[in-house]
Amino acid sequence: MITRANCPICNQTTKLDKCNEFRPFCSERCSLVDLGKWVDEKYSIIEPAFSDGDQDYPETH
Repeated sequence: MITRANCPICNQTTKLDKCNEFRPFCSERCSLVDLGKWVDEKYSIIEPAFSDGDQDYPETH
């Protein structure tokens, strides 16, 4: 299992185990910077995770 990775915001090496409550970020600051980017709509999801054909819907009669 990978126990270290680079923070997606500042690129600093960080631990990915339970002792790092902000994983995959290195700190609360980087976590909040990432959240701010979502709030400011600098990130977006281009395609849906599922198309209608991918989901199983129960049949009702």
